[in-house]
Amino acid sequence: MTAQFQVVRQRRWRGRCLNLNIDPAAIKFEISHVAPSPGATFPLPSDGGTIVGRVHVVTDIGKNTLLDIARRYDLGYEEIVAANPGTSVWLPRVDARIVVPTEFVLPPRLWVGIVINVAQRRLYYFPEPKKGEAAVVVTFPVGIARPGWPTPLGRTRIIGKFRDPSWIVPKSIQEEHRRDGESRFPIYFPPGPDNPMGMLAMQTGFRGIFIHGTNRPWGVGMRVSHGCLHLYPEDAAELFEHLRKSTPVRIVSEPYVVGLRNGEVYMASFEPIDDYPNAESRLTRAVAAVSRILRDERGEDSRPAVNWDRVLAVARTPRPIPISLNATTRELNHEVAAITAERYRYSPYGTDANDARPPKEN
Repeated sequence: MTAQFQVVRQRRWRGRCLNLNIDPAAIKFEISHVAPSPGATFPLPSDGGTIVGRVHVVTDIGKNTLLDIARRYDLGYEEIVAANPGTSVWLPRVDARIVVPTEFVLPPRLWVGIVINVAQRRLYYFPEPKKGEAAVVVTFPVGIARPGWPTPLGRTRIIGKFRDPSWIVPKSIQEEHRRDGESRFPIYFPPGPDNPMGMLAMQTGFRGIFIHGTNRPWGVGMRVSHGCLHLYPEDAAELFEHLRKSTPVRIVSEPYVVGLRNGEVYMASFEPIDDYPNAESRLTRAVAAVSRILRDERGEDSRPAVNWDRVLAVARTPRPIPISLNATTRELNHEVAAITAERYRYSPYGTDANDARPPKEN
């Protein structure tokens, strides 16, 4: 189906992330609305668990790159690369077993509104369930702030939703581009598919910070913004459609995420972000994250057994797939090797998918 995006009002903001201007003379765009990617929406665990999804393995990938596969499964750059060490991003072998890390440790409760873990480079949306429907979580990868432009942490709300924004580039960003040798970087981007703001923007209560689409979707999952959170265009379209103004937003930076599934403790790890300094070592932070989960389990007899050597291994190297910390559970590489590979059934994204419009289905 298609959705017509039309300008509905004009306002202007000035902030460190951007100046956003909604142009009343903007052109209307007809864009394809692609169906949700596999693995983007999950029922919330009803048994006290805090992990959703499962790992996939695909093969027979044709001419697809790792980034094609990542986007199809709603993953970002760092997630797909870390899950497939040693695999070429641009020329993976056709017969390679590509690990698709669509298994996620949910952020700490409360599960309300939007929670973004910038270290994990992932947004979680907990829509309020309708009467009689089960609660779900929708999760999207995000592009996060480049060094020196940290996104504020803490609680805020969605205070505005805007279609077809234009962008007046702040002077600080103009100067940065000039220092990088881009003397002709535009000072104004009109509405449309070439706008770095994308075609949909959701304003948070943090000054100048938006959750929005992007005209460079292959940067999702990387450090690319000036504080805003970048979504794939198709994800921006889906979130924008369902998100209401006043939705709570919580932004955290937790590089070590720990959760429970079937009575076992799991941990995934991500590269800590230097813009949020922490004097504690990586191991200390990882141990603290595990200890918090164990403290929440009532009674010594009910606490899951933890292999602290595995905690050390996960703390040392970013690992996006949750790894069991139970000493009797097989190592992750054995678990992945046992997964039956699925034939990848999609064609590569074309050049028309390299702008702010959601891509056509193929």
